[in-house]
Amino acid sequence: MPEQKTACGCCCEKTTERTEEERKKLIHRLNRIEGQIRGIRGMVERDAYCPDILVQSAAVNAAVNAFNKDLIARHIRGCVARDVREGRDEVIDELVATLQKLMK
Repeated sequence: MPEQKTACGCCCEKTTERTEEERKKLIHRLNRIEGQIRGIRGMVERDAYCPDILVQSAAVNAAVNAFNKDLIARHIRGCVARDVREGRDEVIDELVATLQKLMK
């Protein structure tokens, strides 16, 4: 189960420890998304037809959504479940706020 700890001096107050396998899977997905973005940039640079670019942009959106679904599921099963079991119900408000941001 991932352990949450206080971070020192970064952009967030909390961090999540992940297994090496979890980290590799998330980074692999992000690398693929980054490649898709570079591909779209190349299409723009080559003056590709707008609908072709839009199809690729939609594919990037789907990939980012899949990444977010995986990450939120891991968060709920790990961090949120642990915090609720330990009586830290404020994590539910944090989860609701996070989901609201994702649904904008």
